[in-house]
Amino acid sequence: MRGVRGEVTELEILYLLVPLAVVLAALIVWAFLWAVRSGQFDDLEGPAHRILMDDDVAPAAREDAE
Repeated sequence: MRGVRGEVTELEILYLLVPLAVVLAALIVWAFLWAVRSGQFDDLEGPAHRILMDDDVAPAAREDAE
């Protein structure tokens, strides 16, 4: 439907925006399900705690090993 002067009316733009929104929502759901299935959310706290753990050998133990 064209307006009196040939411009696109408000109703016609919905024919583009509604399918575009449905496709975008489907892509977002697919990306979320892919992330869940591939284990992206399995361990959220492990890497944060791992950086605090000290794996270095103590200086006294290094002297004994030599």
